[in-house]
Amino acid sequence: MDGGTTCSATLIFAALAGIKVFATGGLGGVHRGAQDSMDISADLSELTRCPVGLVSSGVKSILDIGRTLEYLETLGVPVVTYGKSREFPAFFSRSSGFQVPWNVDNPVAAAKLLHTQWQFGMENGILIAAPIPEEHEKIGSSIQKAVDQAVRESEENGMSKRGKEVTPWLLSRIVELTGGDSLISNVALLKNTALIGGQIAVQYQKLLSEPTTPVSSPDNKSAEQPSKKHDDLFMPAQLVVVGSSAIDITAQANKSSDPNLATHSTVPGSVEMSLGGVARNIAEASHRVFRDPNSTLLLSPIGDDAFGRLLVDEIRSMGMRSDGLVKTNLKTSVCNMFVDTEGHLLTGVADMGITEAFDETTVLEHLRKHKPAIVAFDGNLSPISIDSVVQFCYSEGIKTFFEPTSITKSTAILPSIQDRITRMDSKVSPITFASPNLLELAQIYRVARGECYDLMAHPMWWEIVDSMALGQQYRVDLERLARKAVSTADPSKGDLSFLVEKGIASMAVNLLPFIQHLVIKCGNLGVIVAMRKHDDDLSKASAWEQVHVRSDRRIVAQGKRGHFVVLQHFPPLPVGTIANVTGAGDSFVGSFLAHLLRQPQSMDDPKLLESIIDTAQRAAVLTLGSQRAVSPALSDLQI
Repeated sequence: MDGGTTCSATLIFAALAGIKVFATGGLGGVHRGAQDSMDISADLSELTRCPVGLVSSGVKSILDIGRTLEYLETLGVPVVTYGKSREFPAFFSRSSGFQVPWNVDNPVAAAKLLHTQWQFGMENGILIAAPIPEEHEKIGSSIQKAVDQAVRESEENGMSKRGKEVTPWLLSRIVELTGGDSLISNVALLKNTALIGGQIAVQYQKLLSEPTTPVSSPDNKSAEQPSKKHDDLFMPAQLVVVGSSAIDITAQANKSSDPNLATHSTVPGSVEMSLGGVARNIAEASHRVFRDPNSTLLLSPIGDDAFGRLLVDEIRSMGMRSDGLVKTNLKTSVCNMFVDTEGHLLTGVADMGITEAFDETTVLEHLRKHKPAIVAFDGNLSPISIDSVVQFCYSEGIKTFFEPTSITKSTAILPSIQDRITRMDSKVSPITFASPNLLELAQIYRVARGECYDLMAHPMWWEIVDSMALGQQYRVDLERLARKAVSTADPSKGDLSFLVEKGIASMAVNLLPFIQHLVIKCGNLGVIVAMRKHDDDLSKASAWEQVHVRSDRRIVAQGKRGHFVVLQHFPPLPVGTIANVTGAGDSFVGSFLAHLLRQPQSMDDPKLLESIIDTAQRAAVLTLGSQRAVSPALSDLQI
């Protein structure tokens, strides 16, 4: 079926998708004789509630331009012309005889107008009227005569009284009367508005990429009040990300600064403030990659302070949900980081007490309300809150994703695992996914097998390890994998011997009874995925075994009773200029989760697994080149 959407429908879709600019030929408006017929296009009313910049060549020439402009003024919709003149265009002609109060003559000015309006929290759109190119205006007068004739004919034959059939009939008749000239002009003005709209969108994106402080009204909305559209119509989230939202203050010394002087003094450099927090970063990355404003809910505590209000304003300006931001009496989290001249973290102070104090009752209320497909959480939560989340999700069959956050906080998951191990199904681990880096993996393993938890002495662990049945063939395959180069494109990165020499593969496999899928971030060494699967009919195991024969970076080890283990290395992607490394891992996780929402079976299919890791690595690379914790360019990733 072929078809198209009206401007009003497209405005709705654009607003829902977070698209801030769209271009069209002509906007609907007030029809001639509307004082009797009340025939007014829904395009106009939709501009009052969709925060989108609509670029058009005015309104359709068959309409009453004067009354349309009066109606837009009544609705409070700003109308500006694009160019040096303030004369509103007449679709096929650059002149209509009607003036508007304002004009912009370049895409930067138009983008700033849109950006400022949304900084004020206004929810209406803006009409940007771009006249038809001058080279196509010369036949405008003859086309207008055809328009007038078609209108007269519609009145004479009664078509003017047939509602929605009027416009298609008039446009078709105008094409006939002009011998197709009107269609040529129509295409020309559409190409022109598309060009201008694209230029404005590019400049708007650049404004979003700059760290800014949003304009606040005196009666600023509190974090306890979700954005209007989510309050009026509840939309359950597919992914809930629980944990910290923070303001990141990053200090970086100039490259010319002497590092020896920095210890007990100040040095010249730059200080940037941006949004941060592990859970918030993950939620933003997922929101940008998935491109559905309702899919991802950030569930995070904020303070009743300036930083908390800044978080709410900035999150809303991105088109993200804010109905999961819970205001408390504590201070909003702030992370003050010091990075070296290359953007690598040197040290910092993280004031995240509000997240650790986040009440587990509040968390569970939101989870029961949304019943998401996946719940992700970071290590900033208290062990009690983590245990509540894991217990609820395990009982409800909801997938969980643990982001360890740091070496210190990576073991916050272990009390919950210890609590679940005696009541778990041997086929289903307490935690579905975890994304440690190499240091966090080693810490989780060391503490899990230590005296405090001694998890690897539990009978359930032994039962699962026995079912994996990793024997001589697995060890041969692992030795073969360890001899492979990290990257065939960059021999300087060495080989994968660290899998054996540093015990990475052994630690990962020993943690699989507790964590079903380990996605190990290895920095410039790529990504390691270790997972245990179970399939009674062995169809999926067979698919993995077939690709194992063709892959030199994957091990598929068949176990007992339908169990099998997959261990695979994914080479790193090339990295350009590094601006900041602090949010790359979170961008990786957010992209991974967005892909998992779109393709829930990604971990069961070798090709889908390659796709999900590739997209996640590309997201990390984009953020490495950005000053922000999550690069706005993630919005352009395709999944």
